[in-house]
Amino acid sequence: MQIPTIAEASNLIHKRKLSPVELIDACLTRIESVDASLNAFITVTVDRARQEAIEAEHRMMKGELRGRLDGIPIGHKDILFTKGVQTSAHSKHLKGWVPEGDAHVVRSLADAGAISLGKLAMHEFALGGPSFDLPWPPARNPWDTRRFTSGSSSGTAAAVAAGLILGGTGTDTAGSIAAPAALCGVVGLKPTYGLCSKRGILPLAPSLDHVGPLCWTAEDCALLLEEMAGYDREDPASAKRAPADLAVRAEDNVRGIRIGIASDWHETEHPVTPAVKEGLDRAISVWTEQGAHVDQVTMPRLEEYRATCFVILTAEAYSVHEKALRSNPSDFGEQLRLRLLLGATLSAADYVNAVRQRRRLCMATAAATADVDVIVTAGAANGAPFMTDVPRWGDLEKPGFYEPFNITGWPSIVFCSGFGIDHMPVSVQIAAKPFMEHKLIQLAAAFEKATNFRNIRPRITNGQARAFC
Repeated sequence: MQIPTIAEASNLIHKRKLSPVELIDACLTRIESVDASLNAFITVTVDRARQEAIEAEHRMMKGELRGRLDGIPIGHKDILFTKGVQTSAHSKHLKGWVPEGDAHVVRSLADAGAISLGKLAMHEFALGGPSFDLPWPPARNPWDTRRFTSGSSSGTAAAVAAGLILGGTGTDTAGSIAAPAALCGVVGLKPTYGLCSKRGILPLAPSLDHVGPLCWTAEDCALLLEEMAGYDREDPASAKRAPADLAVRAEDNVRGIRIGIASDWHETEHPVTPAVKEGLDRAISVWTEQGAHVDQVTMPRLEEYRATCFVILTAEAYSVHEKALRSNPSDFGEQLRLRLLLGATLSAADYVNAVRQRRRLCMATAAATADVDVIVTAGAANGAPFMTDVPRWGDLEKPGFYEPFNITGWPSIVFCSGFGIDHMPVSVQIAAKPFMEHKLIQLAAAFEKATNFRNIRPRITNGQARAFC
């Protein structure tokens, strides 16, 4: 079976031209065939998925489908609670732990008819790196299995890129949806802070944590987000506001959208490769031809966002994990232990000063973008590196393009904008004002329709990967 998008599969299911059972079985067969090379899944829930597919097919035949996600195969990052299914955070510390209930967004997607095929690999507790001292190996990039997926939502990005699932969930504290989406050539959408409930998700840094979808297209991300978003009175950070209409329509265009470009970020502060710059220029060209307006903006320096973000992140993460780290340090991988211990070196004054700096950066970001609707940046400075070349401290060593929008809580989307000379995906990121997710979807979908990059998928054969159309 050719891999459909969520939108395509949904349309076929609603027309009774695609069986949910056949779709789920095709994905399970693909998982069995290629996941030994990718390590995208920690747990595959074969029997449960097949039973839910049978139930979806019964609803289809009776004309009682729940909505556009009914019968659609997805997966969940293994940091989201799943009732009756192990939730490990990719860590020895939680190996074998089975929650008694679902995360709020897991339940929302299930109620919409989406079928989970299992739990997906990640960086340990969303902070450790691609470690080999854990109960499960790190996920690998489907475009080249020798290369890095980034993280921490590594398994979700790899599984979507390889067509093992049509969409999935990820969490993002400092780029953990955006970075793997960028390196794996998929679409990752980090919603406005509080738009999606975090109840039932293991925390990393609560004031920075987000949950959102990763899919093959922007339209598919919109379909998942429509079900994931919503107020939850049991989540103190939940926003009492819904996003604007996210539906992608054939007549939609980007005419009149005001785009800001912070060229200093990708030209001098965090220089990008020629392929990344070409992809960024390509996207700007598509949008200006369709009537968008582009202006330069001067933003605070990336290093300011990075430093502020990682003081808050490591301090809060150490607070979350201190008790377990002290009592059972051997339960954690070396990379996670070292990163958590950074938080132990920080004082209360360090944290308070970072919170004050965060407030200043939020105000400066709002002022710098007062005359534009969105900010466009590179999605990553380069394509995926080889696993052997990943820096020990990862993103702690240099600023990235993601931290500004974790600090502000603004929504952002990352999508594939082309390929480098090594045939690895390159990407663009767009960020918008709070609750303006529809503008992100509009711009990303317009680019996808104007180019052919969504027609190119990785192929995995005997553990090796290459692109195919």
